[in-house]
Amino acid sequence: MFKVNIIEQCKQNNRKAQLQLYNQYCDGMYIVAKRFLKDAADAEDVVQEAFIKAFTKLHQYKAEVTFGAWLKRIVVNKCIDFLKAKKQHLIALDAVSLKVVDTEADGKWLVDDTITLNDVKAAINELPDKYRYVVMLYLIEGYDHQEISEILDITEVASRTQLSRGKVKLQKLLTLKKNGTRS
Repeated sequence: MFKVNIIEQCKQNNRKAQLQLYNQYCDGMYIVAKRFLKDAADAEDVVQEAFIKAFTKLHQYKAEVTFGAWLKRIVVNKCIDFLKAKKQHLIALDAVSLKVVDTEADGKWLVDDTITLNDVKAAINELPDKYRYVVMLYLIEGYDHQEISEILDITEVASRTQLSRGKVKLQKLLTLKKNGTRS
């Protein structure tokens, strides 16, 4: 009941409630933004813009999802918009020419025990943009293909294909890392 109450207070422009909500979510949203944007100042700016948008659009929040999930989606969209504005365009694939490739029939995706979380993060950052964003949204942020297709303005088929190809590239990068070589 507390969160619903604070959301209602925020809808009524209660600055103290807005500050409380901001303080509760700002660190987590910064972490989300930092996954997309390398520069800490850019991530801070995007988080600020996301909160401004959230507070101005709070009347649209219907509590169908948690407030944190709703805000996270705004942050992710703001990150994508920021990257697009900086001419780091997402490469749209022609959906007609895409084929869905499922390399994981059993749904398992195993990584060698010697590979660290930092190795995985570094390898994700080496992926081409068209794969990196889908891999991040799916594996790290937990979005499904429908949500990814809406966020990135691509088809669900393109999302599945880019995820599949991104995972293959990621596995190759991690194998190279494990073997101590880089291409």
